[in-house]
Amino acid sequence: MPQPDSTHELKIALAERIFVLDGAMGTTIRTYGLNEADARGPRFADTDKDLLNNGDILSITRPDVIGDIHKRFYEAGSDICETNTFSATSIAQSEFFVDDPREHGGRKDPEFFQKIIENPFLNELAWEMNVESSRLCRKWADNIASDTGRKRYVAGAIGPLTVSLTNSPDANDPGFRVVNFDQVLTAYKHQIRGLIEGGCDILMIETIFDSLNAKAAAVAVQEVYQEDGLRLPIIISAAVGLGGETMISAQKVEAFWNAFAHTHPLAIGLNCSLGPDLMKPHLEELSECATTHVSCYPNAGLPNPLAPTGFDLEPPHMEKFMSDFAEAGLLNLAGGCCGNTPEHVAAIAKGVARHQPRVVPVIG
Repeated sequence: MPQPDSTHELKIALAERIFVLDGAMGTTIRTYGLNEADARGPRFADTDKDLLNNGDILSITRPDVIGDIHKRFYEAGSDICETNTFSATSIAQSEFFVDDPREHGGRKDPEFFQKIIENPFLNELAWEMNVESSRLCRKWADNIASDTGRKRYVAGAIGPLTVSLTNSPDANDPGFRVVNFDQVLTAYKHQIRGLIEGGCDILMIETIFDSLNAKAAAVAVQEVYQEDGLRLPIIISAAVGLGGETMISAQKVEAFWNAFAHTHPLAIGLNCSLGPDLMKPHLEELSECATTHVSCYPNAGLPNPLAPTGFDLEPPHMEKFMSDFAEAGLLNLAGGCCGNTPEHVAAIAKGVARHQPRVVPVIG
């Protein structure tokens, strides 16, 4: 069921304190020790490809686990949790349910992906994933809000896809694209409508590595709003490389802001890709130029296969880094990406609670 537009109340709340986002769904899922049979459940028992790395399917096959993760993040202090829908589009789910033509001498191209976005099974699956994931997160947001007396919000997670509109995968054909803009737009609109139907408060276009993919998602949001006569706040967050560029599309932080400022996001931010130490200069640049709220949810340092979470930084480290960011006036929303468990988020919440939120510049 669509939620009312919470933009105004969120802006009032964000002027009073730094909001806390959640942590890493994938990292936390791995702590439950699930196996392939858990991921498949009876419904997908006969699927040809492995599904254990398809975390979004767990909203259907193991909603108890996903619900418990949302519960733990909200209890840790998250004001906003994301739905378990990072890859819940027909395009992304085709990786798990459709034979890869490249394994038989073919290639993925717009003709292949046209069949994907018209595939009834994939469309029904993507719809169910988004609706059920949104409902599941909504349930725990409302439960924890009722228990604590503080409203919690649900952000519909819209991931970057596994394909690129910006670059060609074929070095001999730089004009070739595996998918076209309209196909990506169609897949995103389907996902967005499912997230809204399930009851999310916010739409979050996140972990952007390809700005043109994100543009398609932003256009999808605007078209759904116009066609369906509704509006929800949006948050836009990019993954950046060491040089501050949005990965393969190579937009620097200020260009990234300028590319999406016209969408009037509730917040724009950086996530994933880097630990907080390496992300800081890019966050400073974004905070300087953005005329809306700024979010940041970095990885827990760099990958380390010997660490319990697969990443170096422990909760006290994240508390210190995010507290320093807040003290420097860089943050309106803070959380963690890969490697950040509910324990990390509890530490982040403690760290930023000591500081006032970043002051949003007034235009004109």
